[in-house]
Amino acid sequence: MTEPRYDWTIDEVLAVIKRPFHDLLSAAHACHRERFDPHEIEGAKLLSIKTGACPEDCAYCPQSARNETDLQPEPLMDLPDILAKAEQAKAEGATRFCMGAAWRSPNDRQVDEVAEAVHAVADLGMETCVTLGMLTESQAQTLADAGLDYYNHNLDTSPDFYGEIITTRTYQDRLDTLAACREVGISLCSGGIVGMGETRRQRAGLLQQLAILNPHPESVPINLLIQVPGTPLHGLPEFEPLELVRTIAAARIVMPESTIRLSAGRSSMSEETHALCLHAGASSIFLGERLLTADNNGDDADAAILDQLDVSVRPLDRRVSIES
Repeated sequence: MTEPRYDWTIDEVLAVIKRPFHDLLSAAHACHRERFDPHEIEGAKLLSIKTGACPEDCAYCPQSARNETDLQPEPLMDLPDILAKAEQAKAEGATRFCMGAAWRSPNDRQVDEVAEAVHAVADLGMETCVTLGMLTESQAQTLADAGLDYYNHNLDTSPDFYGEIITTRTYQDRLDTLAACREVGISLCSGGIVGMGETRRQRAGLLQQLAILNPHPESVPINLLIQVPGTPLHGLPEFEPLELVRTIAAARIVMPESTIRLSAGRSSMSEETHALCLHAGASSIFLGERLLTADNNGDDADAAILDQLDVSVRPLDRRVSIES
């Protein structure tokens, strides 16, 4: 069985990405089968519980108040409305419910309100995940006490490309929030975005940063940039699908125990790209018609793809990876 390493260099990760395509996929799929059932994936559901008016300047994000998009800000949802969405997600087969709020760094009152929602969703028997921006350790503890399973805080890209994407939060700020969550026992959900104009080496740099965290993030979402009119990254050349497959495969190899999520951007992916990404080691998707603010693939399209691939969404009572 492939044992995890925490001393990867960028050059080593880049060498993995650059392997001959069939060799790369073969190695990634073999690694995947060591710990995961290739015929099952995790189904998660994502809900924006507070939308827009974010003070950050992330160049990809329609929720930034600095970007001129058509998105209409919405305040924090009431608890009964959040719970109703979670119950619906559970009924539709999701095992994890992820809640996102467009804050830079929430205050303690806001964290307390989200903690109530976490506790209520956990009582449904679902795994819980939130993404709220930067946290202090005491705020992370509040969420942990409420029963939070995962905190999502993406690194977005490599350190040397990061300044091209965001200037209002440092790379170290992101690492500090991950450390605060890890310190109080919350599992990490951290990945990044491809297709923002970065080089292959910079994609390797993102994966290397994730792969030197010890332990590795339990969940690693790989997002394909969704180009939103009014954001600075709108109009970039379309990202090569096979480069996405290579990124997924490399993530699987350098983080063999992590759940790799094929995340945003799936609505623009072909069935063939979906198939290759799942073969390369992706073991989780977001279900439903909507992500935070963007369209998702939709249940009917997903059902058709998964049926062709003989893949099913893992039931709620079997949420852990297999050991072989």
